[in-house]
Amino acid sequence: MAVLAATHPTLLDVTKRLDPGGAIDKIAEILNMTNDVLEDAVWIEGNLETGHKHTIRTGLPTPTWRKLYGGVQPTKSTTVQVTDTCGMLEAYAEVDKALADLNGNAKAWRLSEDRAFIEGMNQEFVSTLFYGSETTEPEAFTGFAPRFNDQAAANGENILTDAATPDGADNSSIWLIVWGPNTAFCIYPKGSKAGLQITDKGQVTIENIDGNNGRMEAYRTHYRWDVGLAVRDWRFVVRINFDAEDLTADAATGPDLVDLMTQALEIVPSLQMGRPAFYMNRRTRSFLRRQIKNSVTNSTLTMDTVAGKRVMFFDEVPVRRVDSITNTESGI
Repeated sequence: MAVLAATHPTLLDVTKRLDPGGAIDKIAEILNMTNDVLEDAVWIEGNLETGHKHTIRTGLPTPTWRKLYGGVQPTKSTTVQVTDTCGMLEAYAEVDKALADLNGNAKAWRLSEDRAFIEGMNQEFVSTLFYGSETTEPEAFTGFAPRFNDQAAANGENILTDAATPDGADNSSIWLIVWGPNTAFCIYPKGSKAGLQITDKGQVTIENIDGNNGRMEAYRTHYRWDVGLAVRDWRFVVRINFDAEDLTADAATGPDLVDLMTQALEIVPSLQMGRPAFYMNRRTRSFLRRQIKNSVTNSTLTMDTVAGKRVMFFDEVPVRRVDSITNTESGI
């Protein structure tokens, strides 16, 4: 016997969302994550239909100390072109029309599904923003981690580690990113729209719904997000990689987060080149607050209210929480 695909909501799903009055109840979104990076990222339309091509200067002309009657050899700068691609993140929500129409709650039901899909798209994007790799997933885009994973590379000086080199697969990272059109920014294809696009396809007929050529009237919603990442100047991105299990509240042993973050701020040429922010997961941020509390009285960590929201600052740079940053990274 054919079984209805698990991707389609059932009557049980509907009844689980009804309050005692028969209306769609408010759902406690316990799967929601905090990914504050979306508040900071700069978005720029790409100059290609599939991404963005930009030119990076890799070398400066060398001047000459000339003596009287001596000659000067002409020199030039060197550049390289880099193309960053966009990935197409998509999803469909489908629900049996008769099911959604129960008790006249079709719009409320579909709205409750929209929230879940939007959150799912959000989490997938932010996870890819940090860990995506076109080498292992060609359909996606390359995020920050694969670009900053080799201390012997040209950008290796922007990768900091604790005194004890992280090893195994129980590590995490703190990122200092200066967002701006000349530093690092998110891209969307030329001629398209930025951000998540939600299209109500309305009522559709789904063919072969049961595997036996049966048909079903349904409501369909399409979600699409064409997005990529461009790092125009790697000097404005710093990765701090450390062994997450070695964190201690007083920093007597293990990673000293305050010291590492201070180093990161000094590595960046100028914080004025864009919108700087630190990113870390909730566990790391908790240890940061405890280490500062246990080490100094007048710390560099402050709290302020920005647009009605409490924001943590480290030496005047916002400290954002990004739950998509894991504690299971490989060591560098």
